[in-house]
Amino acid sequence: MPRQITGFSNDTVKRLRALRDKKARRAEGLFLAEGLRILAEARDVGRLPEIVAYAAGPGLHPLAAEIAAEAEAAGADVIETTVEILAKMSGKDNPQAILGAYRQPDTALSAIDRAVAPLWLVGERLRDPGNIGTMLRTGDAVAAGGLILIDDCADPFSVEAVRASMGAIFTQKVALASWDEFIAWLRAGPGQLVGTSLQTDHDYLDPSYAAPCFLLVGNESQGLPEAYEAQCDLLVKMPMLGRADSLNAAVAAAVMAFHIRASWRNR
Repeated sequence: MPRQITGFSNDTVKRLRALRDKKARRAEGLFLAEGLRILAEARDVGRLPEIVAYAAGPGLHPLAAEIAAEAEAAGADVIETTVEILAKMSGKDNPQAILGAYRQPDTALSAIDRAVAPLWLVGERLRDPGNIGTMLRTGDAVAAGGLILIDDCADPFSVEAVRASMGAIFTQKVALASWDEFIAWLRAGPGQLVGTSLQTDHDYLDPSYAAPCFLLVGNESQGLPEAYEAQCDLLVKMPMLGRADSLNAAVAAAVMAFHIRASWRNR
């Protein structure tokens, strides 16, 4: 049976609330996911939370109750609580009716099998967790293998990134590495490294892309360092027809990813 919690000072409430902080997520090895849609996406790919909290009441969706029951049967700590306490946990004034704490996956490059997908997304020094979550969602949409985050990026397991991923945090592999680690790993097997850059004359519509293709997008404000561009197999740009000189990083990744997929289909 679910535990009932009605007090803000409860240790589990404090523990879940702490998962909004990166240091706590690292220490616990857990991250928060909010909302029925995201928890349902997780369950569909075989992922159940280790802790589930939901707001009791007649308005609870049957699927939420089903997920909570499955998680409890698998050994999860299931908590029935109030909307006010859920708001405390999630940091939102209008929280979702259910949230879960999930075990963080292995983020080592060695855990990635490049052969499972023809396309992989790579982000370099991405500082906006919303961009990271959106890139994960794009990766899912184009059946990419996952997202490799290079150097000092925002945490892909932050509440903001998980929320923006709309469940793709559970369908996409995530790896964290330095540039040197990534290049050494990439060159140890097949893979074309395609960078987006303003410092090239190659229109993104023209080249032939080879699988597995690793699509590299740079920092939101600075783009890719010159030294990193020099190690790419191909640099491409998307011509800007208005006053803007570039696209948002996540938008650029989406445009490129769908074009690469379309070029393979048309070929």
